[in-house]
Amino acid sequence: MQASIMISDQTKTNGFILSSASLGFSTFACLISSIVFLIIVYHLYYNHVKREDKITVVLCGHIYLAILIYSLILLSMNIRSILGDLYKQSFDSSWCIFFGYLTVVLFSMLTMNFVNQAFYRLIRIVYSQNRWFQSLKLYMILPIIEITILTCILLCILMSLNSVTYLPNDQFCHPTFTNIPSILSTAVVVYIGPFCCISFIYLHITRFIHQQGNKQTLVIKQRQARDLLIIRRILIIVSLLFILALPGMILIFMFIITGEEHPLLARITFFTVSISEAGLSVALLFSIPQLKNIVLNLRTTRAVMPVNRTVQGTIQMKTITGTQ
Repeated sequence: MQASIMISDQTKTNGFILSSASLGFSTFACLISSIVFLIIVYHLYYNHVKREDKITVVLCGHIYLAILIYSLILLSMNIRSILGDLYKQSFDSSWCIFFGYLTVVLFSMLTMNFVNQAFYRLIRIVYSQNRWFQSLKLYMILPIIEITILTCILLCILMSLNSVTYLPNDQFCHPTFTNIPSILSTAVVVYIGPFCCISFIYLHITRFIHQQGNKQTLVIKQRQARDLLIIRRILIIVSLLFILALPGMILIFMFIITGEEHPLLARITFFTVSISEAGLSVALLFSIPQLKNIVLNLRTTRAVMPVNRTVQGTIQMKTITGTQ
């Protein structure tokens, strides 16, 4: 009996550490994503973005907005877990169930934003003559259409299988990981399906670029080389995200085999997810040149403006002297 209590206390301590670490990573992801998103909005509002880069920047804005909202949800979940561990208080409510559904929908929206980014690169590189799919308005409206369809599909799955429940050991609501039909169906919609689409699209683009050989002009070759480099970076990021999701997947498969649920299954899963969110918010910034340029441009613009005014004043003085 005493050994059981010691194990229980140790498990609670480990859970508290995991939630605290997740809270730190989620906070970091919130800060970075909010700053980058505001910078993107600033540049788009004041029309500081090149016309050919606007769609790429808008798609990045969608990704960072999804990271921001999803990280805020993770933040609230970790706070609830920590308060529950400290004060032994239950937070079960109707709002808790709502946030449980919202967590899944937002994660699916995040993965679909990466699909949209891959789809745009496919159209721009492989099917560049199709102008309709290179419209800025299309990519502004597309997330709204997707989130509506995904919400309907996920609600049908989650509600029909009674998946979202209150997890008393973790103090938040989420689709239970031990409901195998529900978790597998949800994983196909929000994770496996989008991951396969992204991989297929980027592999198709890579194959297309290699098949072009020496048929293109030097300018097109340089642009394709840059696109290929970006694609490789994004594929590395997506692969890392997939690897970080493995601990939770392994624990779920262990439950399927042994029938025993790990007491910290949810916290381990969201710990790796919070690391992914934090890493993603930084990695994207250095993987997409258009995004990196506008973020750095916020600092360089202020430094360049006084110099430009000085040069302009010098030119005016020379003009006046010359006319005299």
